[in-house]
Amino acid sequence: MKQVDQFVSVTDAKNRLLDLIRSLAEKDEVLAITRGGIPAAVVLSPERYEGLLETIEVLSDPRSMESIRRSLKQARKGRWLSEEEVFGKEKARLSGRQA
Repeated sequence: MKQVDQFVSVTDAKNRLLDLIRSLAEKDEVLAITRGGIPAAVVLSPERYEGLLETIEVLSDPRSMESIRRSLKQARKGRWLSEEEVFGKEKARLSGRQA
């Protein structure tokens, strides 16, 4: 995962705020605003923020984490399922509904 892409002083951020916001949106960067050379705040795009919230939600759900751990364990053992094995029945059911 990316860390901080840019460090900008509070004074510089005040003077360039609109440009910094545009840059964050275009490049999906993470910006740290510094005070006295020490990071005091982090600014990120709404998409990156939403992604962090979703990640926290998944990581805090014991059932989701157990499923992820089980899947990783199976992957390490080379136990893979084909797309058809995973989604075949669901695709067929959805196709029948759309017809």
